[in-house]
Amino acid sequence: MFLPNDVIQYARPLRTIRILWIAPDRLLACTFELGLPHSQPRMVAPHVLADDVLTGRARLLADDPYAAPAPSPLLPQKYRDLQAKAWDIVAGLHAHVPALYLPRERAALVAACAAAHGVSRPSVLRYLRRFWERGQTVDALVPDYGNSGAPGKTRGANAGVKRGRPRKSGDHPGPNTDAAMRATFRAAVARYTATHPGFSRRAAYRQMLQDYYRDRPPADLPSFGQFNYWLDKDGSHAVAVQQTMSR
Repeated sequence: MFLPNDVIQYARPLRTIRILWIAPDRLLACTFELGLPHSQPRMVAPHVLADDVLTGRARLLADDPYAAPAPSPLLPQKYRDLQAKAWDIVAGLHAHVPALYLPRERAALVAACAAAHGVSRPSVLRYLRRFWERGQTVDALVPDYGNSGAPGKTRGANAGVKRGRPRKSGDHPGPNTDAAMRATFRAAVARYTATHPGFSRRAAYRQMLQDYYRDRPPADLPSFGQFNYWLDKDGSHAVAVQQTMSR
């Protein structure tokens, strides 16, 4: 019923998972919860996932709201070099599947990989999570930042410096939009779309604040402008509209 990279969404509680791997005998699968900064692979029996979908507790998404977009043909060479380095690391680790999905084995593999490539273990884990989060493609490993001030490109964030115009309220400048926040935006759109017949940006934004930022201080809350901008930038709005129209 399922294929590797399928995305399944649950409504209660709201969560979205990706199937990373399915054993050849189809008795075991590995899943990864999306939209969480410290998510870990989890082994599960495929028949459990199938029962969830068949009974309506979950649904198989036709479109992947977390898939990495194709990089711009104008992507600077240094970013392509970083992508290639990350891909070399990730591809090497995936030669050890399914051991890579087991916590103890993964820790040993990551440590050995970090030493062999001369990078830190957190960097290796960041590459893996980015790969699993964004669709398990080479495009998933394109860096999130672009040349500052370049038209049509994502600006990099400097510590303590807020990108974009100041908020009209004149209060907290708010956080910069990083990869984790963009993933939250995509997850919020997917969750709102799963439970509402029509799509409203304002309503989806309010629901996101309730679901993901309920106990956060005002300085940590993304603005509607940020949410609105990245919906278009990442193509999330088009996916949401398509899904609501297809019902």
